Amino acid sequence: MIPAPSSRFKNPRARYNFQGRTVSITGVGSYLPARVLTNHEIEKMVDTSDEWIMTRTGVKERRIAAKDEFTSDLGAKAAGRAIKMAGVTADQIDLIIVATCTPDMLFPSTACLVQQKIGARRAAAFDLEAACAGFIYGLEIGQQFIMSRTYDAVLVIGAEKISTITNWKDRNTCVLFGDGAGAVVLQNRPQSHGLLTAVMGADGTKAELLKVPGGGSRCPATAESVSTDQHYVQMEGKETFKHAVQAMQTAAQEALRRCEIDITKIKCVIPHQANRRIIDAVGVRLGVRPDQMFVNLDKYGNTSAASVAIALDEAVSSGRIQRGDLILLVVFGAGLTWGAAVIEW
Repeated sequence: MIPAPSSRFKNPRARYNFQGRTVSITGVGSYLPARVLTNHEIEKMVDTSDEWIMTRTGVKERRIAAKDEFTSDLGAKAAGRAIKMAGVTADQIDLIIVATCTPDMLFPSTACLVQQKIGARRAAAFDLEAACAGFIYGLEIGQQFIMSRTYDAVLVIGAEKISTITNWKDRNTCVLFGDGAGAVVLQNRPQSHGLLTAVMGADGTKAELLKVPGGGSRCPATAESVSTDQHYVQMEGKETFKHAVQAMQTAAQEALRRCEIDITKIKCVIPHQANRRIIDAVGVRLGVRPDQMFVNLDKYGNTSAASVAIALDEAVSSGRIQRGDLILLVVFGAGLTWGAAVIEW
């Protein structure tokens, strides 16, 4: 039986009123590589300083995966921790969705490689690519399979080895990124509302602002494409900043509107950990109190699709989120893509 709607939520568009099953996060986990790359080390690589990086980004250090440690390895380790917390076995996972823009290879999918590593022999598996917004996209897609009763347990992973597409000669981008993975298990939890709503958006007219040109059918790998750095992240920083703030604000407001709640009812806001100035600007526009905002950007940098998943795991493990709390996830990425989700924990 679908639980009766809580008096806190009245909007009929909220997910608990859908004639299907509610969907909750029953397990969460993350994994960060062992190697720490500090700003002082980056000072020796490009013309920059710890002060310059901290002032403009808020990043103090980031994690870098080992040469023989790949996106599927990061994702599998995060997945194992999420599965353990959920109290299920790998054989009980019906579907694996991996959000990444740094797959192990073009094909097979990283999700298939994760399936093999964790022993989820029953699971269907596929990747999705929405850059830094991928985890929210994955949550919404996974939710649909459970609501429709197609599957009972869906594993959603955000995993990235961004260091492989980072130009370590470009001080404007190399200071931003780090490697890591986060994962959640989605299931129906009786008498719980779980994921209340998710908002997704995109604007392909601004695709040129943030991209990796090389490696696809438009610009396959050649000696020239490699020598001209076409396989590294390219970003127009000022324009990306402007659109990120606006899109995250709009997505968050729409998610709150659908649930008919205001920001004061949110216990924890977890934004994409891209840049401290973006986080602060979004927080001001939404009216977020400092005690509501969860930030771990200083330790890990921008881990793209893994960002909010890693932060969610840390917020839960540190006690910042308790059963029944409302949380807001909000993200932005290349595409341009963006999204927001309101969850009752």
